[in-house]
Amino acid sequence: MKRTLIALTIAAVAMLAGGSAYAHHSFAATYFVDQEITVEGTLTQFMYRNPHSFVKVDVPDPKGGPAQTWSVEWGGGAQLTQEHVTRDTLKPGDHVIVTGNPGRDPSEHRIRLHKIVRPADGWKWEGVIM
Repeated sequence: MKRTLIALTIAAVAMLAGGSAYAHHSFAATYFVDQEITVEGTLTQFMYRNPHSFVKVDVPDPKGGPAQTWSVEWGGGAQLTQEHVTRDTLKPGDHVIVTGNPGRDPSEHRIRLHKIVRPADGWKWEGVIM
């Protein structure tokens, strides 16, 4: 009985002290990691969250049709905080220029963010975290 109690205690401590296990998808499965595109438009939404934040940008159609909404995948809220990006850094209506890896399915209008610039005040973020 004492041996079982010790074994259970050790197991409980190991589970509590152990690091978190992270499962992550492959970006290469979703994005062309060897390509880069740039889009420019109006930010409509900034979803500051974990495990990934997203920016939605309405980009004018080059052929004059309706604007296309691009979904831009960024790092998680905890990572962005370390980079001095908060949930208030970007607001709907901001004019932004986004550069990153294009999604594998062009009809989805997706980008994995590498750089975002707000020309109105010169604010920018550049890097790859995720």
